[in-house]
Amino acid sequence: MVRLMTRRKGWDRFAAWPPGSALLVLLAAVLILIAAALTARPELMPGAGAEGNAPAAATSPLANSAAPTGEARDTDLQLYDRIAERVRGGENYYEVAVAEQRARDFPVRPGLAVRLPTLALVTALLGQDGMIVLAVLLGLATLAAWWWRLQWEPGGRDLSTFVLLLLVIGAATGFKPQYLVLHEVWAGMLLALALALHQRRRWFGAWIVVALALAVRELALPFVLLMGALALWRGDRREAAAWGGLVLVFMLLLWLHLNVVGSLTTPADPPSPSWLAWRGLGGWTSNITLSSPLYLLPSWLAAPLALLPVLGWSGWKSDLGLAGFLTCLGYGTAFMIAGRDANFYWALLVMPIWFVGLAFVPRTVLGLVNSARGY
Repeated sequence: MVRLMTRRKGWDRFAAWPPGSALLVLLAAVLILIAAALTARPELMPGAGAEGNAPAAATSPLANSAAPTGEARDTDLQLYDRIAERVRGGENYYEVAVAEQRARDFPVRPGLAVRLPTLALVTALLGQDGMIVLAVLLGLATLAAWWWRLQWEPGGRDLSTFVLLLLVIGAATGFKPQYLVLHEVWAGMLLALALALHQRRRWFGAWIVVALALAVRELALPFVLLMGALALWRGDRREAAAWGGLVLVFMLLLWLHLNVVGSLTTPADPPSPSWLAWRGLGGWTSNITLSSPLYLLPSWLAAPLALLPVLGWSGWKSDLGLAGFLTCLGYGTAFMIAGRDANFYWALLVMPIWFVGLAFVPRTVLGLVNSARGY
Protein backbone atom coordinates (compact mmCIF):
# COMPACT_ATOMS: atom_id res chain seq x y z
CA MET A 1 0.00 0.00 0.00
CA VAL A 2 2.82 2.42 0.86
CA ARG A 3 4.52 1.70 -2.45
CA LEU A 4 1.25 2.26 -4.30
CA MET A 5 0.65 5.59 -2.59
CA THR A 6 4.19 6.84 -3.21
CA ARG A 7 4.42 5.69 -6.84
CA ARG A 8 5.23 8.63 -9.08
CA LYS A 9 2.91 9.76 -11.83
CA GLY A 10 4.23 11.14 -15.09
CA TRP A 11 1.89 14.09 -14.87
CA ASP A 12 2.83 14.92 -11.26
CA ARG A 13 4.74 18.18 -11.60
CA PHE A 14 6.24 17.92 -8.13
CA ALA A 15 7.44 14.33 -8.33
CA ALA A 16 11.21 14.11 -7.81
CA TRP A 17 11.52 17.75 -6.85
CA PRO A 18 14.44 18.54 -4.55
CA PRO A 19 13.30 18.04 -0.93
CA GLY A 20 14.01 21.64 0.03
CA SER A 21 12.02 23.07 -2.87
CA ALA A 22 9.07 20.76 -2.24
CA LEU A 23 9.05 21.67 1.44
CA LEU A 24 9.06 25.38 0.60
CA VAL A 25 6.07 24.94 -1.73
CA LEU A 26 4.19 23.02 0.97
CA LEU A 27 4.90 25.67 3.58
CA ALA A 28 3.92 28.46 1.18
CA ALA A 29 0.65 26.70 0.35
CA VAL A 30 -0.21 26.23 4.04
CA LEU A 31 0.60 29.85 4.87
CA ILE A 32 -1.48 31.16 1.95
CA LEU A 33 -4.47 29.04 2.98
CA ILE A 34 -4.18 30.29 6.57
CA ALA A 35 -3.89 33.87 5.29
CA ALA A 36 -7.03 33.31 3.20
CA ALA A 37 -8.97 32.23 6.29
CA LEU A 38 -7.70 35.23 8.27
CA THR A 39 -8.47 37.75 5.53
CA ALA A 40 -11.92 36.37 4.62
CA ARG A 41 -14.59 39.01 4.08
CA PRO A 42 -17.57 37.88 6.21
CA GLU A 43 -19.31 41.23 5.69
CA LEU A 44 -19.78 40.30 2.03
CA MET A 45 -21.46 36.98 2.70
CA PRO A 46 -25.23 36.76 2.15
CA GLY A 47 -27.19 37.79 5.21
CA ALA A 48 -24.19 39.45 6.86
CA GLY A 49 -25.79 42.89 6.95
CA ALA A 50 -27.61 44.00 10.06
CA GLU A 51 -31.33 43.21 9.96
CA GLY A 52 -31.14 42.08 6.36
CA ASN A 53 -29.40 45.21 5.07
CA ALA A 54 -26.54 43.32 3.45
CA PRO A 55 -24.01 45.13 1.26
CA ALA A 56 -24.65 45.46 -2.45
CA ALA A 57 -22.26 42.61 -3.30
CA ALA A 58 -24.10 40.21 -1.05
CA THR A 59 -27.53 41.08 -2.36
CA SER A 60 -26.65 40.21 -5.94
CA PRO A 61 -28.78 37.43 -7.43
CA LEU A 62 -25.73 35.18 -7.71
CA ALA A 63 -25.28 35.30 -3.98
CA ASN A 64 -28.98 34.68 -3.52
CA SER A 65 -29.49 31.98 -6.11
CA ALA A 66 -31.68 30.10 -3.69
CA ALA A 67 -34.14 32.98 -3.46
CA PRO A 68 -37.75 32.39 -4.49
CA THR A 69 -38.24 32.56 -8.23
CA GLY A 70 -40.90 35.19 -7.87
CA GLU A 71 -38.49 37.70 -6.33
CA ALA A 72 -37.71 40.80 -8.41
CA ARG A 73 -34.61 40.60 -10.57
CA ASP A 74 -31.43 42.41 -9.64
CA THR A 75 -31.04 45.90 -11.13
CA ASP A 76 -28.13 44.80 -13.34
CA LEU A 77 -30.21 42.00 -14.81
CA GLN A 78 -33.18 44.33 -15.28
CA LEU A 79 -30.90 46.74 -17.12
CA TYR A 80 -29.64 44.10 -19.56
CA ASP A 81 -33.17 42.73 -20.02
CA ARG A 82 -34.49 46.16 -20.94
CA ILE A 83 -31.61 46.98 -23.29
CA ALA A 84 -32.10 43.72 -25.22
CA GLU A 85 -35.87 44.30 -25.32
CA ARG A 86 -35.50 47.77 -26.82
CA VAL A 87 -32.84 46.63 -29.30
CA ARG A 88 -35.19 43.85 -30.39
CA GLY A 89 -37.76 46.57 -31.03
CA GLY A 90 -35.40 48.17 -33.56
CA GLU A 91 -33.66 50.86 -31.48
CA ASN A 92 -29.94 51.60 -31.65
CA TYR A 93 -27.94 49.67 -29.06
CA TYR A 94 -25.68 52.53 -27.98
CA GLU A 95 -28.46 55.07 -27.63
CA VAL A 96 -30.52 52.58 -25.64
CA ALA A 97 -27.66 51.46 -23.39
CA VAL A 98 -26.63 55.00 -22.47
CA ALA A 99 -30.23 56.08 -21.88
CA GLU A 100 -31.11 53.07 -19.73
CA GLN A 101 -27.95 53.33 -17.65
CA ARG A 102 -28.58 57.02 -17.03
CA ALA A 103 -32.19 56.29 -16.03
CA ARG A 104 -30.95 53.81 -13.39
CA ASP A 105 -28.08 56.03 -12.18
CA PHE A 106 -25.54 53.65 -13.67
CA PRO A 107 -22.35 55.40 -14.84
CA VAL A 108 -21.75 55.79 -18.58
CA ARG A 109 -18.25 57.21 -18.31
CA PRO A 110 -15.65 56.02 -19.13
CA GLY A 111 -16.86 54.16 -22.18
CA LEU A 112 -15.99 50.79 -20.65
CA ALA A 113 -18.90 51.32 -18.25
CA VAL A 114 -21.13 50.54 -21.24
CA ARG A 115 -20.91 46.87 -22.22
CA LEU A 116 -19.89 45.75 -25.68
CA PRO A 117 -22.99 45.33 -27.89
CA THR A 118 -22.47 41.67 -28.86
CA LEU A 119 -24.55 39.92 -26.19
CA ALA A 120 -27.43 42.41 -26.37
CA LEU A 121 -27.62 42.01 -30.15
CA VAL A 122 -27.61 38.22 -29.96
CA THR A 123 -30.22 38.25 -27.16
CA ALA A 124 -32.41 40.60 -29.18
CA LEU A 125 -32.10 38.31 -32.20
CA LEU A 126 -32.75 34.98 -30.47
CA GLY A 127 -34.99 35.96 -27.57
CA GLN A 128 -34.99 34.27 -24.15
CA ASP A 129 -35.91 30.83 -25.48
CA GLY A 130 -33.28 31.01 -28.16
CA MET A 131 -30.63 32.00 -25.62
CA ILE A 132 -31.55 29.01 -23.46
CA VAL A 133 -31.12 26.69 -26.44
CA LEU A 134 -27.79 28.34 -27.27
CA ALA A 135 -26.67 27.95 -23.65
CA VAL A 136 -27.54 24.26 -23.66
CA LEU A 137 -25.64 23.72 -26.90
CA LEU A 138 -22.60 25.60 -25.60
CA GLY A 139 -22.68 23.68 -22.32
CA LEU A 140 -22.88 20.31 -24.08
CA ALA A 141 -20.13 21.29 -26.51
CA THR A 142 -17.89 22.32 -23.62
CA LEU A 143 -18.45 19.05 -21.75
CA ALA A 144 -17.85 17.01 -24.93
CA ALA A 145 -14.66 18.94 -25.70
CA TRP A 146 -13.32 18.41 -22.18
CA TRP A 147 -14.16 14.70 -22.22
CA TRP A 148 -12.36 14.33 -25.55
CA ARG A 149 -9.33 16.31 -24.37
CA LEU A 150 -9.02 14.35 -21.12
CA GLN A 151 -8.76 11.05 -22.97
CA TRP A 152 -5.26 11.85 -24.16
CA GLU A 153 -4.11 14.57 -21.77
CA PRO A 154 -1.59 13.17 -19.22
CA GLY A 155 -3.47 12.23 -16.06
CA GLY A 156 -6.82 13.17 -17.56
CA ARG A 157 -8.42 9.86 -18.46
CA ASP A 158 -8.40 8.37 -14.96
CA LEU A 159 -9.95 11.52 -13.48
CA SER A 160 -12.25 12.45 -16.37
CA THR A 161 -15.51 11.72 -14.54
CA PHE A 162 -14.43 13.78 -11.52
CA VAL A 163 -13.18 16.62 -13.73
CA LEU A 164 -16.42 16.82 -15.71
CA LEU A 165 -18.45 16.85 -12.48
CA LEU A 166 -16.34 19.72 -11.14
CA LEU A 167 -16.73 21.52 -14.46
CA VAL A 168 -20.52 21.29 -14.13
CA ILE A 169 -20.42 22.48 -10.52
CA GLY A 170 -18.27 25.47 -11.45
CA ALA A 171 -20.50 26.48 -14.34
CA ALA A 172 -23.83 25.82 -12.62
CA THR A 173 -23.87 28.97 -10.47
CA GLY A 174 -24.02 31.40 -13.37
CA PHE A 175 -25.08 29.29 -16.35
CA LYS A 176 -28.80 29.40 -15.58
CA PRO A 177 -31.69 30.86 -17.61
CA GLN A 178 -32.13 33.81 -15.25
CA TYR A 179 -28.48 34.87 -15.61
CA LEU A 180 -27.97 34.49 -19.35
CA VAL A 181 -27.92 38.27 -19.80
CA LEU A 182 -24.67 38.44 -17.81
CA HIS A 183 -21.69 38.87 -20.12
CA GLU A 184 -19.25 37.09 -17.82
CA VAL A 185 -21.37 33.93 -17.88
CA TRP A 186 -20.97 33.52 -21.64
CA ALA A 187 -17.35 34.65 -21.77
CA GLY A 188 -16.43 32.21 -19.00
CA MET A 189 -18.00 29.21 -20.72
CA LEU A 190 -16.39 30.16 -24.03
CA LEU A 191 -12.97 30.35 -22.37
CA ALA A 192 -13.55 26.91 -20.81
CA LEU A 193 -14.38 25.54 -24.27
CA ALA A 194 -11.30 27.19 -25.76
CA LEU A 195 -9.01 25.59 -23.17
CA ALA A 196 -10.27 22.14 -24.12
CA LEU A 197 -9.99 22.80 -27.86
CA HIS A 198 -6.49 24.27 -27.83
CA GLN A 199 -3.64 22.03 -28.97
CA ARG A 200 -0.15 22.67 -30.21
CA ARG A 201 -0.25 23.40 -33.94
CA ARG A 202 -4.05 22.86 -33.87
CA TRP A 203 -5.20 26.04 -32.23
CA PHE A 204 -7.50 27.74 -34.74
CA GLY A 205 -10.72 26.41 -33.20
CA ALA A 206 -9.69 27.75 -29.81
CA TRP A 207 -8.73 31.06 -31.44
CA ILE A 208 -12.24 31.45 -32.90
CA VAL A 209 -13.90 30.64 -29.56
CA VAL A 210 -11.69 33.09 -27.65
CA ALA A 211 -12.47 35.77 -30.22
CA LEU A 212 -16.16 35.24 -29.46
CA ALA A 213 -15.48 35.52 -25.72
CA LEU A 214 -13.56 38.73 -26.29
CA ALA A 215 -16.44 40.12 -28.36
CA VAL A 216 -18.77 39.49 -25.42
CA ARG A 217 -16.57 40.82 -22.60
CA GLU A 218 -13.30 42.70 -22.81
CA LEU A 219 -12.18 41.06 -19.57
CA ALA A 220 -11.26 38.02 -21.69
CA LEU A 221 -8.26 40.00 -22.99
CA PRO A 222 -5.81 38.71 -20.32
CA PHE A 223 -6.55 35.16 -21.51
CA VAL A 224 -5.65 36.17 -25.08
CA LEU A 225 -2.37 37.64 -23.84
CA LEU A 226 -1.64 34.46 -21.87
CA MET A 227 -2.23 32.23 -24.88
CA GLY A 228 0.06 34.41 -26.98
CA ALA A 229 2.77 34.29 -24.31
CA LEU A 230 2.53 30.49 -24.08
CA ALA A 231 2.81 30.23 -27.87
CA LEU A 232 5.96 32.35 -27.79
CA TRP A 233 7.36 30.22 -24.96
CA ARG A 234 6.81 27.10 -27.08
CA GLY A 235 8.46 28.78 -30.05
CA ASP A 236 5.31 28.79 -32.21
CA ARG A 237 5.60 32.19 -33.84
CA ARG A 238 2.66 31.63 -36.16
CA GLU A 239 0.25 31.02 -33.30
CA ALA A 240 1.72 33.89 -31.29
CA ALA A 241 1.18 36.18 -34.27
CA ALA A 242 -2.45 35.03 -34.50
CA TRP A 243 -3.07 35.91 -30.85
CA GLY A 244 -1.28 39.23 -31.34
CA GLY A 245 -3.41 39.95 -34.38
CA LEU A 246 -6.56 39.24 -32.37
CA VAL A 247 -5.42 41.76 -29.76
CA LEU A 248 -4.84 44.42 -32.42
CA VAL A 249 -8.22 43.87 -34.08
CA PHE A 250 -9.95 43.95 -30.71
CA MET A 251 -8.19 47.15 -29.67
CA LEU A 252 -9.37 48.80 -32.90
CA LEU A 253 -12.96 47.69 -32.31
CA LEU A 254 -12.75 48.75 -28.66
CA TRP A 255 -11.53 52.16 -29.76
CA LEU A 256 -14.57 52.47 -32.02
CA HIS A 257 -16.83 51.35 -29.15
CA LEU A 258 -15.37 53.98 -26.82
CA ASN A 259 -15.75 56.68 -29.45
CA VAL A 260 -19.41 55.88 -30.03
CA VAL A 261 -20.13 55.89 -26.30
CA GLY A 262 -18.15 59.13 -25.93
CA SER A 263 -20.27 60.81 -28.59
CA LEU A 264 -23.39 60.09 -26.52
CA THR A 265 -22.07 61.24 -23.14
CA THR A 266 -21.19 64.63 -21.69
CA PRO A 267 -18.98 65.90 -18.85
CA ALA A 268 -22.18 66.20 -16.81
CA ASP A 269 -22.40 62.41 -16.65
CA PRO A 270 -20.76 61.28 -13.40
CA PRO A 271 -17.76 59.00 -13.98
CA SER A 272 -17.60 55.49 -12.65
CA PRO A 273 -15.53 55.00 -9.49
CA SER A 274 -12.10 53.56 -10.16
CA TRP A 275 -11.91 49.80 -10.69
CA LEU A 276 -8.49 49.74 -9.05
CA ALA A 277 -9.56 48.76 -5.55
CA TRP A 278 -6.49 46.92 -4.16
CA ARG A 279 -8.58 44.51 -2.07
CA GLY A 280 -5.78 42.01 -1.50
CA LEU A 281 -6.23 38.31 -0.87
CA GLY A 282 -9.70 38.91 0.56
CA GLY A 283 -10.78 40.36 -2.79
CA TRP A 284 -9.66 37.22 -4.58
CA THR A 285 -11.36 34.79 -2.21
CA SER A 286 -14.58 36.82 -1.90
CA ASN A 287 -14.97 36.94 -5.69
CA ILE A 288 -14.64 33.17 -5.95
CA THR A 289 -16.83 32.51 -2.92
CA LEU A 290 -19.72 34.75 -3.98
CA SER A 291 -19.65 33.38 -7.53
CA SER A 292 -19.83 29.73 -6.49
CA PRO A 293 -21.61 27.36 -4.08
CA LEU A 294 -18.93 28.20 -1.50
CA TYR A 295 -21.04 31.17 -0.41
CA LEU A 296 -23.12 28.67 1.58
CA LEU A 297 -20.16 28.00 3.90
CA PRO A 298 -18.75 30.17 6.71
CA SER A 299 -16.34 32.71 5.24
CA TRP A 300 -13.33 31.44 7.24
CA LEU A 301 -13.80 28.02 5.61
CA ALA A 302 -14.93 29.16 2.17
CA ALA A 303 -11.92 31.45 1.62
CA PRO A 304 -9.17 28.77 1.82
CA LEU A 305 -11.34 26.32 -0.12
CA ALA A 306 -11.61 28.96 -2.84
CA LEU A 307 -7.82 28.88 -3.28
CA LEU A 308 -7.29 25.13 -2.98
CA PRO A 309 -8.06 24.41 -6.68
CA VAL A 310 -5.11 26.58 -7.73
CA LEU A 311 -2.80 24.21 -5.85
CA GLY A 312 -4.29 21.28 -7.75
CA TRP A 313 -3.91 23.03 -11.09
CA SER A 314 -0.25 23.73 -10.29
CA GLY A 315 0.51 20.03 -9.92
CA TRP A 316 -0.98 18.90 -13.25
CA LYS A 317 2.03 18.60 -15.56
CA SER A 318 0.46 18.95 -18.99
CA ASP A 319 -0.30 21.64 -21.55
CA LEU A 320 -3.87 21.91 -20.29
CA GLY A 321 -2.74 21.90 -16.67
CA LEU A 322 -0.26 24.71 -17.25
CA ALA A 323 -2.77 26.84 -19.17
CA GLY A 324 -5.45 26.25 -16.53
CA PHE A 325 -3.08 27.05 -13.68
CA LEU A 326 -1.85 30.30 -15.21
CA THR A 327 -5.41 31.33 -16.13
CA CYS A 328 -6.68 30.84 -12.58
CA LEU A 329 -3.58 32.37 -11.00
CA GLY A 330 -3.63 35.34 -13.34
CA TYR A 331 -7.29 36.21 -12.89
CA GLY A 332 -7.04 35.58 -9.15
CA THR A 333 -4.16 38.03 -8.90
CA ALA A 334 -6.15 40.54 -10.93
CA PHE A 335 -9.07 40.21 -8.49
CA MET A 336 -6.76 41.38 -5.70
CA ILE A 337 -5.95 44.55 -7.63
CA ALA A 338 -8.94 45.44 -9.78
CA GLY A 339 -12.68 45.37 -9.22
CA ARG A 340 -14.82 46.67 -6.41
CA ASP A 341 -16.77 44.44 -4.01
CA ALA A 342 -19.86 44.75 -6.21
CA ASN A 343 -17.85 43.40 -9.17
CA PHE A 344 -17.38 39.97 -7.59
CA TYR A 345 -19.23 38.35 -10.53
CA TRP A 346 -16.12 38.96 -12.67
CA ALA A 347 -15.02 35.61 -11.25
CA LEU A 348 -17.58 33.96 -13.54
CA LEU A 349 -14.93 34.34 -16.25
CA VAL A 350 -12.98 31.48 -14.66
CA MET A 351 -15.67 29.76 -12.61
CA PRO A 352 -16.38 26.93 -15.11
CA ILE A 353 -12.77 25.72 -14.87
CA TRP A 354 -11.93 26.84 -11.34
CA PHE A 355 -12.91 23.77 -9.35
CA VAL A 356 -11.36 21.37 -11.89
CA GLY A 357 -8.14 21.87 -9.95
CA LEU A 358 -9.65 20.02 -6.98
CA ALA A 359 -9.36 16.76 -8.93
CA PHE A 360 -5.57 17.05 -8.80
CA VAL A 361 -5.14 18.27 -5.21
CA PRO A 362 -4.59 14.79 -3.65
CA ARG A 363 -1.82 13.82 -6.10
CA THR A 364 -0.26 17.30 -5.88
CA VAL A 365 -0.08 17.19 -2.09
CA LEU A 366 1.17 13.58 -2.15
CA GLY A 367 3.84 14.47 -4.71
CA LEU A 368 5.04 17.39 -2.62
CA VAL A 369 5.09 15.35 0.60
CA ASN A 370 6.96 12.48 -1.06
CA SER A 371 9.50 14.82 -2.63
CA ALA A 372 9.96 16.67 0.65
CA ARG A 373 10.69 13.33 2.35
CA GLY A 374 13.15 12.36 -0.38
CA TYR A 375 11.07 9.57 -1.96
